[in-house]
Amino acid sequence: LVFGRPSHQTWEFKSSNPIRSFFPLWLIYGAPLTLLKWIWEGPGYGSVPAHVAFYTLRLVMFMLSFILQDWAIHELVPLQKDRRVAITLIASSYVTWTFQTHTFSNSIETLVVLWVLVLIKRIRDDPAHTQNTACIVLAFLGVLGIFNRITFPAFILIPAVQLVPHLLHKPLRILVILITASVMFVGAVIMDTSIFTGIPVALIRFSDLPFYARVTPWNNLMYNLDSSNLAKHGLHPFYQHFLVNLPQLLGPAVLLLPFGNRNMLFWTAITGVALLSCFQHQEARFLQPAVPLLLTSIRLPKRLSRVWMTVWIVFNLFAGILFGTYHQGGIVSAQTWIAAQPNVTDLYYWKTYSPPHYLLDGRAVLYGDQGDLGQNGSMSTIEVTDLMGLDGELLVPQMASAMYCASIPPWSRTFLVAPASATFLDKFTSTGTVDWGTVERAHYDLQLKEVWRYRAHIGLDDLDFGEDGIWPTLQRVIGRRGLVIWEASSTHNCLR
Repeated sequence: LVFGRPSHQTWEFKSSNPIRSFFPLWLIYGAPLTLLKWIWEGPGYGSVPAHVAFYTLRLVMFMLSFILQDWAIHELVPLQKDRRVAITLIASSYVTWTFQTHTFSNSIETLVVLWVLVLIKRIRDDPAHTQNTACIVLAFLGVLGIFNRITFPAFILIPAVQLVPHLLHKPLRILVILITASVMFVGAVIMDTSIFTGIPVALIRFSDLPFYARVTPWNNLMYNLDSSNLAKHGLHPFYQHFLVNLPQLLGPAVLLLPFGNRNMLFWTAITGVALLSCFQHQEARFLQPAVPLLLTSIRLPKRLSRVWMTVWIVFNLFAGILFGTYHQGGIVSAQTWIAAQPNVTDLYYWKTYSPPHYLLDGRAVLYGDQGDLGQNGSMSTIEVTDLMGLDGELLVPQMASAMYCASIPPWSRTFLVAPASATFLDKFTSTGTVDWGTVERAHYDLQLKEVWRYRAHIGLDDLDFGEDGIWPTLQRVIGRRGLVIWEASSTHNCLR
């Protein structure tokens, strides 16, 4: 929308009933990217490179977290002694270093939750005034939070209920909140409807909205209420959040929760976690808004305090390095390197996170789309196929449909991006070949030549303790850490 390049939309945006909204994305990332475009392109430097836009957004999230999160904690924790502990724990938590500086919707949700709590506190603490500004911003953030993530209301349920008597005490507050929320809600729906349907905003009539409006929060709620949809992403037991995900996020701090301050922030977080536990798909990042709330309720132990702090530091250093540097750490660098390579026509990703296609500087097209032929017959676009966790025996026939003969001129290149721990690929390297006996047209021999490697990469999704055992799996995933780009070719009959 900002740079005018082709982009890959994930499945949440592409169905007839999209479950993700463009409204929070445009609101939060549109302004800094537009400013970047003016600054970069104004002096005549050309279009903004994709990796520059990527790291700009990372910087934006860092600044938002550094300023808004700390500011909110200063207002929510009144006692200086408790505030000092809370700020120290939040700042030293690996969740703050890693997840909160990423462009996750959960990171935005965390900031919105904190500032909704701040505004509710301001309104409650001033019964004599209407607090028009606080009410307007509260309504705005409420709509933003709902359009950003449907889980947002779970984290503000208790504060919202506690606010009701204070709203009834000053009925004008209710009117201000309702008017602002209604305007923001309609504006968000119109924006989404325009983007998803292609109808210009100026041509959208209010009378027609009930027939073709795209209300993404409602679609998201309906999607998540269907257990068959959740099964596509993995089902978890109801205790996953409390017994697995919270300890993963909080580490040794989770042991101090029963002895901490049982204030509103504590119960706000616990209620949110409990409500999210009602849904069978439970990922650790879903609890990101609860982390700063729970850390503000921690009381450091008087006995063995140095031991606990040592464990806390070691845990966060380990988790921060693992999740902030190594886990899927080579994806961005791989895409940036590929974008600079000539004559790449087909790109396969295997056993990695879904790659950010925009880092290919507008050259990416989805599997099945046709690229435009450039000068000298070279393809100007790269056909990207995400093989996800496809079984290795199925990977070979899948790539056969796009394989080029080794004798073809070098303007046609096929890359396979996979973790170095994927031992299945060893047989296709310079010392090995495979007989495609299972393919209808036999003897398509695949050869892989390593052209790029990034050492600081570990794919935790590649762990297979049940099949390989604990120690062999760790030896494979950690000992053979790294992300490799292979140039693939076939020495026999080619399909094109």
